[in-house]
Amino acid sequence: MHPNAECELTFSTPYQLLVAVILSAQCTDKRVNLVTKELFAKWGTPQEMLTLSPESLEKEIKSCGFYHNKAKNILAMTEILVDRFGGEVPKDRDILETLPGVGRKTANVVYAVAFGGNAIAVDTHVFRLSHRLALSDADTPFGVERDLMARFPEKDWSHLHHLLIHHGRYICKAQSPKCEECLLTESCAYYSDNHKGESVRAN
Repeated sequence: MHPNAECELTFSTPYQLLVAVILSAQCTDKRVNLVTKELFAKWGTPQEMLTLSPESLEKEIKSCGFYHNKAKNILAMTEILVDRFGGEVPKDRDILETLPGVGRKTANVVYAVAFGGNAIAVDTHVFRLSHRLALSDADTPFGVERDLMARFPEKDWSHLHHLLIHHGRYICKAQSPKCEECLLTESCAYYSDNHKGESVRAN
């Protein structure tokens, strides 16, 4: 169903990906890409980003929502990268999680996408689908991540993350999921609970 599932954020460097993922909280990748196209053209490196005042950065990213906190975190994170890591994004997830605005999900995305590591970043789509497909009944993102890691080979973790995200965005939506287009109805707890007596999608 999703042969080309991959990260849909536009970036050129690990730093740009890190900024884009921070901006993507409670915002669509499409909107983030529109904002970062202009942002990165002028301030695409840590050193360039630090020439912006918090107020100036807020204006650039306002349409992404929560712009005050996002601008604050981006500038604080960037300053640490320049001061402690020579402007380079660390590959270590534990270190990434110590940066302002970087939680486990963001660290996992950067680790997997920018550095080719094996990780499952649990966003709202991954969390929702893991429950609908009865892959996890955990009530926290970390619990879902742990369940998925136990169920699937480590080499598949990053790809699984993208598959679940794409499936959640384009088929198994939060509201009005497109069950008629899904090939997973036979193993889907959500379908079983909500479409009892209906025939499974015809091929």
